[in-house]
Amino acid sequence: MSIQHVLVIGYVWPEPNSSAAGQHMMSLLTLFIEQGWTVSFASPAVQGEHKIDLTEMGISEHSIALNCSSFDDFIVRQAPDLVLFDRFMLEEQFGWRVAKHCPDALRVLDTEDLHSLRNARHLAFKQDRPVNECDLKSDLALREIASIYRCDISLIISDYEYTLLQNTFKVPEYLLHHCPFMLDLEGAGEQTLGKTFSQRQHFISIGNFRHEPNWNAVLWLKSEIWPLIRQALPTAQLHVYGAYPPPKATQLHNPKQGFHIKGWAEDAKAVMRDARVCVAPLRFGAGIKGKLAEAMLCQTPSVTTSIGVEGMCGDSQWPGAVANSAQEIAQHAIALYQDDERWHRALQNTKQVLQRFNKSTLGPALVAHLTETKRRLSAHRLENFTGSMLQHHHHKSTQYMAQWIEAKNRCEDGSTDLAE
Repeated sequence: MSIQHVLVIGYVWPEPNSSAAGQHMMSLLTLFIEQGWTVSFASPAVQGEHKIDLTEMGISEHSIALNCSSFDDFIVRQAPDLVLFDRFMLEEQFGWRVAKHCPDALRVLDTEDLHSLRNARHLAFKQDRPVNECDLKSDLALREIASIYRCDISLIISDYEYTLLQNTFKVPEYLLHHCPFMLDLEGAGEQTLGKTFSQRQHFISIGNFRHEPNWNAVLWLKSEIWPLIRQALPTAQLHVYGAYPPPKATQLHNPKQGFHIKGWAEDAKAVMRDARVCVAPLRFGAGIKGKLAEAMLCQTPSVTTSIGVEGMCGDSQWPGAVANSAQEIAQHAIALYQDDERWHRALQNTKQVLQRFNKSTLGPALVAHLTETKRRLSAHRLENFTGSMLQHHHHKSTQYMAQWIEAKNRCEDGSTDLAE
């Protein structure tokens, strides 16, 4: 049983210039195309203004509906060999339909990051306390881990989360695949060269404003970190980029303070190459950070937190600085900005860290895992009895709920009666 046709069910339409999730999705789609596989992309989401045109890559695009039996006909027509669910919520919604109508399709979950971990950290942050076991083993975690068990393989972007799933949630290793960003380091070209210290100016912070950790980081920069930097460097500027800035973000724009809300960057790498120092003061979150990978590609030192570097550098020294207080973040940022020698020294380990994300290594490993699991799919599923059990119960409960919602919607549209 080989893989020839891949169907990706997306939580959103890919926007690689707006988010790390969009970049990660594009790397997966590109890898599938490079195998000679036919790829279709379907999503129930509204298309955003920065959506990429997948048809230019030869990928067919399809809009699908939630809680609607029209998907049953769609999946039968598609007849995919592999279905990739983008985040666990999409597996909850469509997984039972895929299992029912295309039982032989390899079901793969792309977690993007562990949503339950991000939520646990956010809750603990708001209550100003460490994360505890109750936070981690929340109702959201029950849903997310169940989804991982129901799938044949789950792609885990962070090695920290890979270990957490095995040690804390006892998920078998054969259900997991560590799949961080897959960067084309050989084809990066001038992006890896960057500009010299003297050619660069300003600080940069970048991240989609719809992502709560990014918005919190901007607020922390504005209220505590940037005033400390500005006090030491009165003419310095911070340029804050990110897709979909809300009014509350644009209201922070203050040129007199050197605090510039720039909004969406059409070419994120270009603005990163122009900056001297990247600042990413993330206080909660999960996964790994596209902005920091981009900074390394562009030879821009970054100052971030322990949350920021989690799952990114292993035992290697971070190309910049890591700190968790406003004072220390500001001190490191100021030092890197002013000291040419320190700036260059910070970049010495960039190449070593980037090798962790080398597509030429990660891509073939992922393809091999997918094709081998597809080949022995029946045996693989027999081994995963817990997943089969969860699939059985979820299939029924979600099916009946979806059918009830669909019937209710038809009734409200006046097209049928619930009693039918």
